[in-house]
Amino acid sequence: MALQQLTAEQVRTWTLEQKDRWWFTNVYRGDMAQLTLRSAVTGFLLGGLLSATNLYVGAKTGWTLGVGLTSVILAFALYRVFSRLGARDMTILENNCVQSIATAAGYMTMPLTSGLAAYMWATNQVLPLWQILVFNVVLSCMGVLVAFPMKRRFINDEQHPFPEGRACGVVLDTLYHSGAAAKGMLQAKALAVAAAIAGFTSFIAGESYMKLIQQKWLGFSSSWHLPVKLDGWYYWLVEKGHAPLPKLAGVDIRQLALSPGLDLAMIGAGGLMGIRVASSLLLGALLNFVVVAPIMISLGEIQPREGSIAAGTAVFGRAYILNNWALWYGITMMVVASLVALFAKPEIFVAAFKSLQRRRNGPAQNDLLRGIELPLVLSWIGVPVFGAIGVWMLHAWFGVNWVLGALAIPLILVLALIAASSTALTGITPSASLSKIPQFTFGALDARTPAPNLMTAVMSSEVASNASNLLMDIKPGYMLGAKPRQQAIGHVIGIVAGAIAATPLFFVLFGLNNFDPAAGRSVADTMVSDKFAFPGAVQWKGVSDLVAAVFGGPEASGLLTTSIVWSIAIAGFAALVMEVLRIRTNNRFPLSPLAIGLGVVLPPDSSFMMFLGAALFWYAARKLQSQPGTRAHEIWVGSQEPICAGLIAGAALVGIGDILVKVFVLS
Repeated sequence: MALQQLTAEQVRTWTLEQKDRWWFTNVYRGDMAQLTLRSAVTGFLLGGLLSATNLYVGAKTGWTLGVGLTSVILAFALYRVFSRLGARDMTILENNCVQSIATAAGYMTMPLTSGLAAYMWATNQVLPLWQILVFNVVLSCMGVLVAFPMKRRFINDEQHPFPEGRACGVVLDTLYHSGAAAKGMLQAKALAVAAAIAGFTSFIAGESYMKLIQQKWLGFSSSWHLPVKLDGWYYWLVEKGHAPLPKLAGVDIRQLALSPGLDLAMIGAGGLMGIRVASSLLLGALLNFVVVAPIMISLGEIQPREGSIAAGTAVFGRAYILNNWALWYGITMMVVASLVALFAKPEIFVAAFKSLQRRRNGPAQNDLLRGIELPLVLSWIGVPVFGAIGVWMLHAWFGVNWVLGALAIPLILVLALIAASSTALTGITPSASLSKIPQFTFGALDARTPAPNLMTAVMSSEVASNASNLLMDIKPGYMLGAKPRQQAIGHVIGIVAGAIAATPLFFVLFGLNNFDPAAGRSVADTMVSDKFAFPGAVQWKGVSDLVAAVFGGPEASGLLTTSIVWSIAIAGFAALVMEVLRIRTNNRFPLSPLAIGLGVVLPPDSSFMMFLGAALFWYAARKLQSQPGTRAHEIWVGSQEPICAGLIAGAALVGIGDILVKVFVLS
């Protein structure tokens, strides 16, 4: 059936009881199949795969990508094929349940590549796998319980848009209307072809795959794999004496990470980001590694890790430059930009605190929906219980003082309200921005160890993001007439799927399963590589170090040299000005200070590939804007998101396989 919605006048004047009765009469689909065994299993499996790709992309870029539309298209195509073989086609509500489960699983990777990784770096200890899994699951389930009291207000009563959730609902409604199935199958084919191309490229570029096939299986003495460095041919000429070695400030530009590499996953990520964000990423990379870092090297503010510039033996490297100088101003730009963007929207805070008030023109719980809504008694009992468990885990596992842990609970609930309000209005969940509030608050109260500022922030981010993501998932279900109670159960299934899939993979993929502190390598050195920069964790640890430098006394403040302090001040002011201009011009200002700061932290080759992907789809959209309805427009514009998702999934999954072959087969 066609999507129905209330008018703005009805939303404003009707009581909650009237709105619920209208929804129950006009939208609710009764006992249509929704959380079935096959939708649960499909969502569980898709969520596990997509959480693996999110883990891969998060470790490379610091971004957690939404997987809702991807799972919708994959599930639709999969069961459309099965129906041709005699199976019953999936209902629209089963498909919606699949995307809810898969989305919940995909977002379970967020703390692994940010706060938890930063904590392990700061303490140089690897947390036990089971502790990470239990910690994430408990806090994510707490987020579900926090969300449902807000659901009545944000979705049933005020009918907020939740843009990404609404997009999923519109796509599902379109796919299940007669005549639209062909479009869904075209998008599925585009996703499959893109995944195949990216997967094949990653396969022949995989050193471990090629060693296994050529040396182990075929018995060759050596193996060949597709080189991923696009400038390798030039340095071959340098070695032969046919070309000069390019340098900046007397340093080989490869030590400044200025060596582009082929990465189709990053091209796909750039296509999803858009040209403005990707351009700012590239600007940040060029600003830092082409301009600022060489100047600081020439002034002696960044000393070589070893060797001498004059003798031509100086050794730097991207991670060394970042950690010893550039990190501070890059982090400052991201933090200032994200906080300005958050506090520039007072309506989000007004909406959040209005949600704490009981609406006078409708009951808190409508008997009409009692049988399909999640009982609120579960939230009133569950939130204190799960909160107490969370406080115990903070104290027992991470050494956070009992009082600080208890103080975190009311702050976490407020942050969850603010995050949900932001998601409701803009589709953006500002978990990373909000996490800085507990980092600075509890870091100021106890600056002796990184645990108070990092782990209370991880806790608040998990609860806030899962509450907001559940509301985003429920929005398309509300539009399509689904049972909210079953969506909540599906979200919990997704939480478990993501935790089970991503946590063991996290240990294997980044070498933590074999970490030996006696070997002389730190946790950070073990996890960070040319392939995985962990910019999210770098940001979290950078803020933690900044908190320690500000509140930890004279000894800690010595971390900040005069040049670093100046860079922080200049970067903070620049980010403030640019973010205000972006807001005042209604997002027409061409630069994103948040993305510029991220470009400082990311490897430049990743920024370059993301810019390339964004530019490709931006050009295609401009070129084909006058040709709607054509095959080319349907592929490059209408199927842009599936193509990008396919590139990411194909390259990430095959890339993960290459690492697993190295760990479990070749070693």
